[in-house]
Amino acid sequence: MTIQSSPNMNYLWANLMIEELIRNGVDTFCISPGSRSSPLVLAVANNPKAKSLIHFDERGSAFRALGIASAMRKPCVVITTSGTAAANVFPAVIEASKKKVPLIILTADRPPELRFTGAHQTIDQNKMYGEYVRWFFDLPCPTEAIAPEFVLTTIDQAIAQAQGNPGGPVHINCMYREPLIGAGLKSTPTYLKTICNWEKNTSPYTQYVPSNAHLDQNAIKELIDKIENIKSGIIVVGKLSSLKEQKSVLKLTEKLNWPVFADISSGLRLGNAHKNIIHYFDQILLSDQYQKQCQPDGILHLGGRITSKRWYEYVQATEPGQYIMVLNHPLRNDPLHNVTTRVQCSVEIFCKSIVKHMAQRRTNKFLTQCQKINTAVHRSIENFFTREDVLSEPQTARLITQLLPTGNALFISSSMPIREIDSYGAPNSNSITIGSNRGASGIDGTIASATGFATALEKPTTLLIGDLAFLYDLNSLSMIRELKNPMVIVVQNNNGGGIFSFLPIKAIGKNFEKFFGTPHHLTFPGAADLFDLNYVQADSPEKFVQTYAIALKSRTSTIIEVPTERAGNLKIHQQLQTYIKKTINSILNEGSQHDKNINRIRRAVNLGNGRKLRRYQVR
Repeated sequence: MTIQSSPNMNYLWANLMIEELIRNGVDTFCISPGSRSSPLVLAVANNPKAKSLIHFDERGSAFRALGIASAMRKPCVVITTSGTAAANVFPAVIEASKKKVPLIILTADRPPELRFTGAHQTIDQNKMYGEYVRWFFDLPCPTEAIAPEFVLTTIDQAIAQAQGNPGGPVHINCMYREPLIGAGLKSTPTYLKTICNWEKNTSPYTQYVPSNAHLDQNAIKELIDKIENIKSGIIVVGKLSSLKEQKSVLKLTEKLNWPVFADISSGLRLGNAHKNIIHYFDQILLSDQYQKQCQPDGILHLGGRITSKRWYEYVQATEPGQYIMVLNHPLRNDPLHNVTTRVQCSVEIFCKSIVKHMAQRRTNKFLTQCQKINTAVHRSIENFFTREDVLSEPQTARLITQLLPTGNALFISSSMPIREIDSYGAPNSNSITIGSNRGASGIDGTIASATGFATALEKPTTLLIGDLAFLYDLNSLSMIRELKNPMVIVVQNNNGGGIFSFLPIKAIGKNFEKFFGTPHHLTFPGAADLFDLNYVQADSPEKFVQTYAIALKSRTSTIIEVPTERAGNLKIHQQLQTYIKKTINSILNEGSQHDKNINRIRRAVNLGNGRKLRRYQVR
């Protein structure tokens, strides 16, 4: 059906909107069924360039769109009907806003005369997502009194806002009067005359030209002066947006010869053996002795927020004189309020500018000591797990990073899974693409987001998830059958909220298990049967390695359930961390003793030289 032949104004405007979205490169639509949204849905269905993904649950549909947009780094559209259907999108909107991921939310709504009248399925959808969207527009009911250019420029503005600085979700609330799609409310033959040129081409009506932020020479000089005054510096790296940014960071560290503390979201933590990357910095910070002896006087923070809580505690304790942060947006990312210099530009532009004008710095003791400790921690983790017969949660995380083939993707749930990968993932793993919902860091919508991530990447994907996050998003397992490549879901089932065992609330005693442990006493073979997935349980390292290898080669998606016990999981962590701290402290003590011996020799030499000098003067 062409736009000219739309049977009524509702459908005509919907066709204009969908076509303009596609012309802007936004061609993927996550849709949940509903009556009021039928003009939008049929416009998608009848546009041959539109890609549609249907799911009965608006919450899951929105999180799938979030996963798609995160992977593609361009907007994805969510279409819902009115009422609580639109409200169910809110959690994904919050996550997209915090992650600065572009989403376009199109909600259908009743006409204004039905608002606040008690009309069926009518709620106040005006600015219903509050400040979590970058832009909101209440689109009036379609009418010939409003020119078609208005519809097109509204879509163009929405996309510009979603991809702006900072990017994020936008919301267009579309009011429709009945009849929704049938005959009635027809347009006159001349209504589209003013956009005849637009109809003849394939370009957007309004094309927005983005601005590129560059650092001027004065800013570069000031930054270099600050960096040169730092004697013992650390580069800490959060979420990066591209492979180019990752490469630029590595070139910068080679120029500065500073250690790189790479967060799991940076893309540098796994599959990268660069000598300056300190893969286990979170575990190294377990050592109080390290924190006292190895204190930086300056920090260069590139990219987003860091997963490690110990990192922020370390920064707060050491109080470095310079904390330079580089982000490509103006929003504050400073929970400790200690950033001294904030640079707003892409990490790639910043690194290239500094590398070009900065003098080469020599390898320093601070870097070599971090490298030595990082290597020792790697060996101690390997040795520890070699002795373990029972499959633990940290070992599961490590095995996944060791076994996942190059070219695959890994999506990591919030709570314990992302901490396990960040802390214990093997740095010598293959090159993989990593995704997670670390904006608001909730556990909701994880399966849906992972499915969207896999859809966009078109790569075999592994999802590491906890049991509560799995149960929370169970109905999103229905999306997996639509994937081109199989997904492996590794569920760490500790029968409740495992992370609470690591928190101070554990000390409350008898009420802990009921209110925080929240045991559910469920296992998941039935879920696999319900959604036609393979299922296997792995309770030993050997069995996990075997089953995971088989699952990766299977044509059918697989759930691998890893049963663990919360008290035992806590104990394993404590034992492993004690072992790591002993390793670190042993190296630091050796270094301290070495320094003492060197100082004794120097004093002896100086003393001897002094005696020779005095004897010579007497003569």
